[in-house]
Amino acid sequence: MGGNDESALELCEAGEAAEEPAGLSICLVSGGMDSCVTAAIAREQSKTLAFLHVSYRQLTEDRERLAFENIADHYGVEHRLAVSIESLSVIGGSSLTDATIAVSAADLHSRRIPASYVPFRNAHFLSIATSWAEVIGGNTIYIGAVAEDSSGYPDCRPEFYKAFQEAINLGTKPETFIRISTPVINLSKPEIIGTGLRLGAPLDLTWSCYQASELACGECDSCALRLRAFRLAGSEDPIPYVLDSKRFAY
Repeated sequence: MGGNDESALELCEAGEAAEEPAGLSICLVSGGMDSCVTAAIAREQSKTLAFLHVSYRQLTEDRERLAFENIADHYGVEHRLAVSIESLSVIGGSSLTDATIAVSAADLHSRRIPASYVPFRNAHFLSIATSWAEVIGGNTIYIGAVAEDSSGYPDCRPEFYKAFQEAINLGTKPETFIRISTPVINLSKPEIIGTGLRLGAPLDLTWSCYQASELACGECDSCALRLRAFRLAGSEDPIPYVLDSKRFAY
């Protein structure tokens, strides 16, 4: 049934590899830790990789783009696309895109949706990836969503990717087969780091800070999650922070 094949839904949540390596895979690479490890997994599971980076006028847009290019260079990925969707910054509603909303200090115990949430962002990313996949013949879209983040980011929930998989099945050409792969969605952050270290992912090239581009602040949610994950994984974070990372007790 091509684009309507329901087997893609079964593969989506677990991020399982097909029995045969994927032909051409598109990997969404933000430049952060999760997407870097996802790229390392995609490299293991795919014959050919294409990297996609989507900017949306976020505070650290240039630094994240640099991390994307560096990771792509590391893996020798020639087929890469970087696009900008400024509409998300015009819409606003997030501390990452709206200068009037402060980037809040980390609160890893909060179960509320944080100010850094960019409304429905991952749907935009997947839509662009799906369009590109149809044009270049890609059959897998890798995205580094993590369910651990889903309490804060609704578009990181496994159910969201199942629903979007169905939208892809219904909204593409009948002969098209594109599956979403979320290989780290059920991993904890320390497990993601462990997987990255095992696969030789270039974590030193990544950038996670929400508000700084030279030295990571160590105070935003993203920095706090990253620092805690490295500590629990028994490894040292290789990127520079404003203060010695060992002083952050997350």
